[in-house]
Amino acid sequence: MAESGAPQMSLLEKKIDDQIEYYFGDHNLPRDKFLKEQIQLDDGWVPLETMIKFNRLSCLTTDFKVILEALSKSKTGLLEISEDKTKIRRSPSKPLPEINDQYKDEIKNRSVYVKGFPTDITLDELKEWFNDKGNVENIQMRRTLQRQFKGSVFVVFDTDDSAKKFVEQKDVKYKDAEMIVLLKEDYFKKKNEDRKHHRAEVKAKAKHEKEEKQKQAEDEEMKSLDEQTGCLLKFSGELEDQTSREDLQELFSGHGMIKWIDFTRGAKEGTILFKSNAKEALDKAKAAHGDNLQIKKKDVTWELLEGDDEKETLKKIIEDQQQSLNRKRGRGGRKFGGRGGRRERGGRDQGKLQYQGKKTTFESEDECDPETASAEKKVKDEEAEAPLSQQPKTEPASPKKRALDDVKAEEVGEPASKQMKTENGSGKQ
Repeated sequence: MAESGAPQMSLLEKKIDDQIEYYFGDHNLPRDKFLKEQIQLDDGWVPLETMIKFNRLSCLTTDFKVILEALSKSKTGLLEISEDKTKIRRSPSKPLPEINDQYKDEIKNRSVYVKGFPTDITLDELKEWFNDKGNVENIQMRRTLQRQFKGSVFVVFDTDDSAKKFVEQKDVKYKDAEMIVLLKEDYFKKKNEDRKHHRAEVKAKAKHEKEEKQKQAEDEEMKSLDEQTGCLLKFSGELEDQTSREDLQELFSGHGMIKWIDFTRGAKEGTILFKSNAKEALDKAKAAHGDNLQIKKKDVTWELLEGDDEKETLKKIIEDQQQSLNRKRGRGGRKFGGRGGRRERGGRDQGKLQYQGKKTTFESEDECDPETASAEKKVKDEEAEAPLSQQPKTEPASPKKRALDDVKAEEVGEPASKQMKTENGSGKQ
């Protein structure tokens, strides 16, 4: 806009020029929804009256004459001033670059991640610190979802070499704080590796917790086994095919409380778990029915289980009890689901008009109404604008096995085993 022999800019004019050129620059304009809408209204022209509503520019000046004087001294040729001196636009001779993969890669290759700044630092302070670090085109302050500065930035240099030169500097510090400096691409690689490592740690921790819970369950199970010592009675013989658990219940009725019967109709042997001593129950039943204690007039061999046989049988019974409990819980869902109730099968509610209610749609967090658009723009101005250089710049755990005492006597049933055998500007650091 200015000739090579034009007078030098004052410090204020330099700030004004750089700020406005940032608004219309390659980094901001493509993602500035408000400004893009404005340039479509009048062949790219934007009134100065609109420009002074931008937060950072209005903090510098709202005087049109001062703004025009600053822009008239610019040597970049990026902006044009209208003949009536009331509007400005990006020069049609300097169109925006095409935002394609090649352009994105180019920007990425000259972008640097820098971390270690205090969270209360301002954009002006950042620009001033980067002033002697190379030709900086853009500074992006990275923020959390709650809009709090994270202490890290992405900085775009003018060339790949400028970016690499900055990264290769030793002992980069902000005041006394050591800074972490990485090329943007290297930062994301490291971040992905950190995430993989974190996931592996979480998985290992979950596995360890599962093993601990399993061990605890096994310890409780062994404790339960110790408490049930002497309570198992095994029977075998040429039993009738129609022999059932009810026959065994009847045989020992009044002689011993049965907690569980491991027996399937048609089998020739089984096991009875009593709540108390099995020998006492057997002796009482023999006293009542004769020493040759039969089942439906069939001779039976009775054996009190001890030692390892007793423990292994108890473990199996505990597993069968847990499977039976899980199966009952699974069936419980049919009350409200499954094949459906009367309404689905054509019962008494069929044909009735059912009130559907009014469907309510909630707006996404990313959407905003016109009244908030300006505020959103100003927030973006404050957070992400950076003028050109030369200015001061688990796996779920398995169900816990229940102790035998938790199973009520009325739960005695056929054992289950025999019944059916992912800063790119997103806010993430």
